Amino acid sequence: MGMALEGVRIIDLTQFEAGTTCTQALAWMGADVIKIEAPGRGDPGRKVRDDGSGYDTYYFMTLNANKRSVTLNLKTEEGKLIFFELVKKGDVVAENMGPGTLERLGLGYDVLSKINPRIVLARIKGFGTYGPYSGYKSFDMIALTTGGAVAMTGELDGPPLLPGITAGDIGTGYHLALGVMGALYQRQTTGRGQVVEVSMQDAVVNFSRVTMHGYYYDKKRPPRRGTGSVGSVPADLYRCKPGGPDDYVYIFVSGVVGQSLWPTFLKIMGREDLIDDPRYSTNDARIKNKEEVTRFIEEWTMQHTKYRVMKLLADAGITAGACLNAEDIHSDPHLLEREMIVTVDHPQRGRFTFPGSPIKLSDSALTVKPSPLLGQHTEEVLEEVLGYDRERVGRLRDAGVV
Repeated sequence: MGMALEGVRIIDLTQFEAGTTCTQALAWMGADVIKIEAPGRGDPGRKVRDDGSGYDTYYFMTLNANKRSVTLNLKTEEGKLIFFELVKKGDVVAENMGPGTLERLGLGYDVLSKINPRIVLARIKGFGTYGPYSGYKSFDMIALTTGGAVAMTGELDGPPLLPGITAGDIGTGYHLALGVMGALYQRQTTGRGQVVEVSMQDAVVNFSRVTMHGYYYDKKRPPRRGTGSVGSVPADLYRCKPGGPDDYVYIFVSGVVGQSLWPTFLKIMGREDLIDDPRYSTNDARIKNKEEVTRFIEEWTMQHTKYRVMKLLADAGITAGACLNAEDIHSDPHLLEREMIVTVDHPQRGRFTFPGSPIKLSDSALTVKPSPLLGQHTEEVLEEVLGYDRERVGRLRDAGVV
């Protein structure tokens, strides 16, 4: 059986992280993603965290699997004409350039829709294309800060902190992919394309909606959360054996369901003597005695590894999760079985293991392919999609157009 998006062609002008996440997600579902890059330079992400080897960086490789790369100089008239030919054959043009860049290149939606009325223009901007901040540039940390995530991260009485993940970029990319799917579905009815726009700030505000909910009670800023869950004990990270920097497990035994599991938790820890102790028998009582609860929980967790604690509790129906770092994740048997961690053979780096697609479709089996080298598929795409012969492609290459 074919892939879910087989037959959908994406003309990809994205770079760095947010836009490339969107197009990679679509590629993983079977879309033909043709990545357009400047000759000789390519996506600047190819050099992010450069190790001096001269090879594409791991940053680029994790964000551009299953795509084809075509080099094309969009600042030349002939380069634009070739791009327009690809647009005629395409379904989506995706971009996350700086504010106004696409329009300055003469590639705005007004131009693209005349060339192909069915084309969907998928756009990521730091603050969107309208509104007081629309002219401002943004990166992940700016989106996280202006979208509310930073203000809610950190210890209760400490300064705000950046989250450890790039949710501003990656999250925006997946929001855009969802919008593209909606636009393609609507096009089946209308026959027309449209503009799909996602602001990075908007995406992070959407991610922040639950952690902001305290605001609706008193119209005041919610406090930072630290690692604990507001109003629940135990609901926090607890140290585990052998006491390394990431040897922690998150345990949540509270709420309506968790309260009934408190006696079970105590039995697993060998503390049946505390089952009827009024200091700990209710969530409110445990909140008042949080330090003591933490002490006797960690007396137990420090006897076991984070994996052992997670298994003992999870097998008993108690919510628990080991604190996995990058080393753990890349060797985790569960993630490996789910093919969330995959290995490809890269033409420069050799065997490379990295996270695959989190979206699993039962009728759309995915084979992960390595990210393309700069311009690797230029000849292939121009011949296959546009019908050019090798002599013409060679002339374009000599002229610096491709």
